[in-house]
Amino acid sequence: MSHPRILTIHQFEQDIATPEFYCNTFKDHIACHHGTISKPHKHDFYVTVIFTEGEGIHEIDFHTYPIRPGSVFFLKPGQTHHWNYSKNTEGYIFLHSENFYVLEFLSRSLQNFPFYYSAHNTPYLNLNQENIHKMVPYFQLLKREFDAAAILKKQKIIGLIDLIYIDLSRLYLEQAPTDTIKSTTYIKKLRALEKLIENQYLAEKSPAFYADLLNITPKHLNRITQTTLGKTTVALITDRVLLEAKRMLVYSNDSFTNIARHLGYEDYAYFSKLFKQKTGLTPSQFKNTYL
Repeated sequence: MSHPRILTIHQFEQDIATPEFYCNTFKDHIACHHGTISKPHKHDFYVTVIFTEGEGIHEIDFHTYPIRPGSVFFLKPGQTHHWNYSKNTEGYIFLHSENFYVLEFLSRSLQNFPFYYSAHNTPYLNLNQENIHKMVPYFQLLKREFDAAAILKKQKIIGLIDLIYIDLSRLYLEQAPTDTIKSTTYIKKLRALEKLIENQYLAEKSPAFYADLLNITPKHLNRITQTTLGKTTVALITDRVLLEAKRMLVYSNDSFTNIARHLGYEDYAYFSKLFKQKTGLTPSQFKNTYL
């Protein structure tokens, strides 16, 4: 079994007036791209989906979420996902690259929206009927604008995306724990930490290493991760290692020993013990259960 395919935004964009952007109804999206997206895959772009009809499940990085009317999903580049849904499933989907958004708003970042600012924030939002009626017209207008040939088309599309993200952020924070931290300083440090972990986790698993790169003490770094996510720095590093371990166990044919070695553990017994401690299953049990 091979690693999940990485899809690019250029496989979906359809309009030279709005490169690096795509929008469609979910039903038509599936009809056009079912062969491309029917298996677990990753993207190099951002995805937002809202469901208005149907049911099913959506698995994102080995976490399973329900598909039902009012389900909204936010996917960041690099996440592995796939879905299983009923034939009557309806909704809207739009995709865009990071550049498509940030080049228009040079003073903003997509990571300022709560569903994007950390890989540990849930990519799922459940809307009630009132909020479904509030949000769906935005998606419908976005689809109409994408299909039209009007002046200032790109500017209006980006404006609509911004409105969608702002309103969904407000609803997202209403459903988040009441102690959700919105400190800009902490969020920036957390974002920098996650980027460093993404680049270094195979070789470096010490909180002190990352604290040194961020020019803060390990104690302060731990305070940031505990305050923003309720997790220790060690837990964040371990979570990233275990996510990659799960991906390799399921999507590659490497031996368990080679997988452990790739992840920085020469002692497979130690790696297996750590994996079971965190997931409740041995690597072998996890692979067999998942498949």
